[in-house]
Amino acid sequence: MNHEPLLLATPSGDVLNLRPEGPWTAANVVTLETLSRSVGTDVDRSRAVTLDMSGVSALDTLGAWVLEKLSRRAASSGRSAEFVGVADHFSGLLEEVRQVNLHTPAPAAVPNPVLARLGDLGKSTVGAREDITIFLQMLGALFMAIIGVLRRPRSLRLTSLVYQLYRIGWQAIPIVALITFLIGAIIAQQGFFHFRRFGAESYTVDMVGILVLRELGVLIVAIMVAGRSGSAYTAELGSMKMREEIDALSTMGLDPVDVLILPRVAALIIALPILTFIGSIAALYGGGLVAQFYGDMGPAIYIARLHEAISVTHFEVGILKAPFMALVIGIVACSEGLRVKGSAESLGRQTTTSVVKSIFLVIVLDGLFAVFFASIGM
Repeated sequence: MNHEPLLLATPSGDVLNLRPEGPWTAANVVTLETLSRSVGTDVDRSRAVTLDMSGVSALDTLGAWVLEKLSRRAASSGRSAEFVGVADHFSGLLEEVRQVNLHTPAPAAVPNPVLARLGDLGKSTVGAREDITIFLQMLGALFMAIIGVLRRPRSLRLTSLVYQLYRIGWQAIPIVALITFLIGAIIAQQGFFHFRRFGAESYTVDMVGILVLRELGVLIVAIMVAGRSGSAYTAELGSMKMREEIDALSTMGLDPVDVLILPRVAALIIALPILTFIGSIAALYGGGLVAQFYGDMGPAIYIARLHEAISVTHFEVGILKAPFMALVIGIVACSEGLRVKGSAESLGRQTTTSVVKSIFLVIVLDGLFAVFFASIGM
């Protein structure tokens, strides 16, 4: 019995007879690979290959796979390859190895573009339904948390609420005031530039006052809060989800909605109307500066015209929108944070999704409120 594997190659015309001998097992893997490479050229030159297995004393999966690779190399160019003299106790193993990666995958069919679009539409519909379900679940969880706070006022985490108010309210005042100031100034400049052609420069004050108080003031502030605070909420909750801190809170018997989400959403609902008021005043002030230096309209005339153009109703319309926009931003930001998986890619994706969804819903909500207030005469 041979203690080392051998591979005898005997050409017979156009037929190559290969006779493996000895133990073809994993213990001799280096020798088997060397033997297989040594006959590769002969296999490529032959029209047919016969593998005589009568001299093999031991065979395992690795040895069978080396022999199968020789067989497939011969058959790859249309040559015939045949095993002969296979012992009964080796035939099953050779047959199993022969089935490995035998079937090549069929080429992917070119999808019908119409069906592909319909499939994308269906996936988007299912995704939208899932988003609506998650939104309503979060809204219901917040409602139950508020009921719990009303029953037990001491359960409200006042320290967390004040801290969130400081972060999203007080710290946001400079940037909100600056941006809204510039928006008001730009609107006034464009109004004076175009209305001057028709001798109606005074109506620029009407446009600035009504647009800022009813629409642009609250809309610009809500978009800024969604990009600034909403993304921060999603990133914070997502990081806690990745580190399993939220699961740890549940294990300790604490409700994550009460501890993490309610203070954040409540702070948003309180802070956004205040920021809207500050932003509206800053925008009107920016319009006043442009009216003085670009439109030759003094502060007294600007204020008097503004007093005639706007009313408390315009101010109420803008302020009433703010809490609802804050609620939407908070729910979307927190729910997207809780959907983060265990990777940094998921965190970045959900943060981006949170900002996009929040801004989209804020604009949609503003449009719905515009139609509603117009229908009731406000």
